[in-house]
Amino acid sequence: MFIYLDESGDLGFDFQKRKTTKKFIITLLVCNAEPARREIDKAVKRTLKNKLNRKKKNSHRVTELKGTGTTIKVKKYFFRNIKSHGWAIYSLVLNKARVEPHLQTKTGKKKLYNFLSRLLMEKVDLSSVQSNVELIVDRSKNKEEIRDFNQYLVNQLEALLPLNTDLNILHLTSQESTGLQAVDLFCWGIFRKYENNDIEWYRVYGNKMRFETEYLR
Repeated sequence: MFIYLDESGDLGFDFQKRKTTKKFIITLLVCNAEPARREIDKAVKRTLKNKLNRKKKNSHRVTELKGTGTTIKVKKYFFRNIKSHGWAIYSLVLNKARVEPHLQTKTGKKKLYNFLSRLLMEKVDLSSVQSNVELIVDRSKNKEEIRDFNQYLVNQLEALLPLNTDLNILHLTSQESTGLQAVDLFCWGIFRKYENNDIEWYRVYGNKMRFETEYLR
C-alpha cells in the first residue's frame, strides 16, 4: 500500500494577518497496490507532457503539477487519465478558530500536526495489507521534526498493522514524487471547498473521497 500525505492552508493563528487561513487541511491519497500507484504516476507525467510542456523548450519546462496555478481544464485532464479504481482520498479539515491556545505555540503546533496526521491515518484500513505500508510525506520538516513525526506515527499505528508488516515513512519533495503532486491537487480542491466555498474542482473527484471530516467544527 502506498499513502501520500500533503496539506493545504497554514497553522498560523494570527487571524488579523490577511494571509492566515481559517482552515488547515491534511489529505491522504491511498493507493491499495502497485497498479494504482503506477496509474497515478502515468497520469501526472502525461499531463505534464501533453498539457504543460507540449511546445516548451527545456529551460521553460514545468516540472510538477500543483493545485495552485493549474487550470481546471488541466486538472480534469489529469483526473481522466487515472484508469485504476484501486485508490481513494481521505481528508481532515481543522477549524483553526477552536484550537486551544497551548496548541498554538511552536511546540504545540508540531504536536497538533502529528496528532491530526495520526487521526487521519487511523481511518485507513491497514488490517489487510499484504506487504509494507509506504507513507510518503511532502518534505517540510527539519531532521528533529522528521524523527519525532516518524517515531510518533510508527508507535501509534503499529497495532493496526498485520504481523510481519511495517510502516515505512519517506519525506520527499514534490518534484521527487508524482504521488505527492497528485495529492497536492486533491488537497487544494478540498481546501478551496472549505476556505472559499468553491467546489468546481472538488466535485470532479468527490466520489473518490473515502473519508472526510471537519475537526473542531
